[in-house]
Amino acid sequence: MKFRSAILIFMVLLLAACTPGAKNPPNGHATPTLRDPIVNTTTVPEPETAARTFLEAWKVDNYAAMYAQLTLLSKDALIEGDFSNHLKDVSATMSLQSLDFEILQSLIKNPSEAQVAYRMTYHTVLVGDIVRETVMNMSLQDDAWKVQWEDGMILPELRGGNHLSMDISVPARGNIYDANGSALAAQSDAVALGIIPGQINPDTESALLVELSNLTNLNTDYIASLYEFAQPDWYIPVGDVSSQAVNRRYDVLSSLEGLVMNSYNTRYYFDQAAPHAVGYVQPISPETMDEYRRRGYRVDERVGMAGLESWGEEYLTGQRGASLYVVDQQGSVITRLGQRESEPADEVYSTLDKDLQEQTQRAIEGFRGAIVVLERDTGRILAMASGPTFDPNLFDPNNFNSGWVLGDVFNQDTVPLLNRATQSAYPLGSVFKIITMATALETGVFNEFSEYNCTSTFTELTGVTLYDWTYEKEKPASGLLTLPEGLMRSCNPWFYHIGLELYTLGYTEDLSKMARAFGLGSPTGIEQLDEVAGNMPMPVNDNDAVQLAIGQGAMLATPLQVARFIAAVGNGGTLYRPQIVEKVTTPDGEPLISFKVDPQGTLPVSVENLQIIQDAMRSVVADNRGTAHFALAGLQVPIYGKTGTATNSTGTSHAWFAGYTGAGREDLPDIAIAVIAENAGEGSEVAAPIFRRVVEAYFFGKPSRLYPWESSFYVTRTPTSEFDETAQETPQP
Repeated sequence: MKFRSAILIFMVLLLAACTPGAKNPPNGHATPTLRDPIVNTTTVPEPETAARTFLEAWKVDNYAAMYAQLTLLSKDALIEGDFSNHLKDVSATMSLQSLDFEILQSLIKNPSEAQVAYRMTYHTVLVGDIVRETVMNMSLQDDAWKVQWEDGMILPELRGGNHLSMDISVPARGNIYDANGSALAAQSDAVALGIIPGQINPDTESALLVELSNLTNLNTDYIASLYEFAQPDWYIPVGDVSSQAVNRRYDVLSSLEGLVMNSYNTRYYFDQAAPHAVGYVQPISPETMDEYRRRGYRVDERVGMAGLESWGEEYLTGQRGASLYVVDQQGSVITRLGQRESEPADEVYSTLDKDLQEQTQRAIEGFRGAIVVLERDTGRILAMASGPTFDPNLFDPNNFNSGWVLGDVFNQDTVPLLNRATQSAYPLGSVFKIITMATALETGVFNEFSEYNCTSTFTELTGVTLYDWTYEKEKPASGLLTLPEGLMRSCNPWFYHIGLELYTLGYTEDLSKMARAFGLGSPTGIEQLDEVAGNMPMPVNDNDAVQLAIGQGAMLATPLQVARFIAAVGNGGTLYRPQIVEKVTTPDGEPLISFKVDPQGTLPVSVENLQIIQDAMRSVVADNRGTAHFALAGLQVPIYGKTGTATNSTGTSHAWFAGYTGAGREDLPDIAIAVIAENAGEGSEVAAPIFRRVVEAYFFGKPSRLYPWESSFYVTRTPTSEFDETAQETPQP
């Protein structure tokens, strides 16, 4: 502005000097006066506006927009990719969270040059705020101010080729425990176990298999099958165990020929318990390197990638110590810009019971599916198993076995990393009849004394014949049944009839609304694990209504959702938010987070009707006509449950069983359990025995009854005609 004013004053004075006076010349004739001059004024844009635009782009990491504002000379010296990468590296090095700026002054030095002074405040993760005042030199090009880039615009200390360097110290990662203080994940020495078949001594092979089985919980026959067709010099990975476990048997193990043991130090997941819930850590990938550096991580760290490891990252990492330096081109430190001391990490205690978790995982071994065990009256998750499982220790490249079998974890056919308990949704089959029964009672269209003749077919839909399970199993039809008996026998025609009758009478949305009130079709609200919402559609015609009434059609539910509403039926109607964190504590044991029961809603079912449903679920097990009577007979714990067999588009039916206990013991709270075995067949023949094993593990500490398909515990036998016949005698939902 001052420069333009000076130009105008100069022009006025010049004109005044060149204009003749008003008096006439000696000859008496007036001299003609000059016309007023034409003055052209060039308007120079305000440099502050351009500077603000540049700094706003910097604030949001819009490096392309910043580069577009550089002078041609700056662009010649620095291509756009290098410019962007340089600023990304500076931001990552200082662990930049965000920045603020304030323009202090602007000055037009001449019509083509300007300078803007500004203050930058860098908010960093590791060393707090860094505040510096610096200047931006600008050139007028094509009627716009362009920025003459130099590193002093970041920090004055960076002029002359200096750069930033951050020295980071990382505290030990915090441990993850079960509810009783047993370690699920901690830094520890471990041993990778393997076999070289050609080195095995036949005289000690049996001892080798037994020792490996005891260490890994793998069946001896399975271990032998790993190297059955292997070449003599092949290395066959078997598993990994803690050094403590190896040390207890080291004298014996070291004498066994063919056994290979490779030690390493790692973030160890003990007994591979609850890998889908606990999660795992991985090295930072190149694609996310800048992101993690800006969050204050060192590039060689391993970070939580799933489950509690991911959810609890901010607690488990502690506070990193750091010093930010300015270093010259020779690598010498010029100055330190900031510093922070490290602090130890916190500890995460889960609600899981490690012993129950391990037995639950073994209960579903060999199946694709899931088991969820909830504390019925609180929502605590005591166990959560998804099959097939995976070994989280394989993600450490220091584990010798990792290079051999890590690829199996990413198998696209079996998808071991998928947590089927929360991330897979399935048609629910006959377990859904609990909700249909609740709707039938609450609308008043049916009551506990309502009767229906349960034949093997259903023909109330025009031109359509639907079938009962007794038809497919070639069993006698169930005959005249009350509504509770219909649930006990899992009579499809009874519930087809309910679905059609409700829809015909105008209760077209009541069943779907009841299901949503039971928590289906929306996330459960568990915060620590990824979950899907499932699907709960509104029927658009009578056929949809009929299919929905038996848990088929387009409806989908996760095992966690099912366990949650089963618990609500058992506890009197309260839907609790499932939780898997008992507490988070400082290293000194001071609680930062503590478990609190979180009721989220109440089932819209009267006390009287809920009692009718509970009694019907009890009869599924206790009545000798109940579909789960054979599978759960003799179990010395009161069980209320429902079998389910869900047809699907992927092959054989899914097997379901969901139920809760009513033991009323003070030392062991009652539990709710949901079991699904994908494409495994009948709920009564497969899922109910699995349910029984989990109940036995919880109340008695170990299983007491073999599966129909086992020759001994956890050893599958080849099916025989006798087994097939016995299995067919089990009632099916």
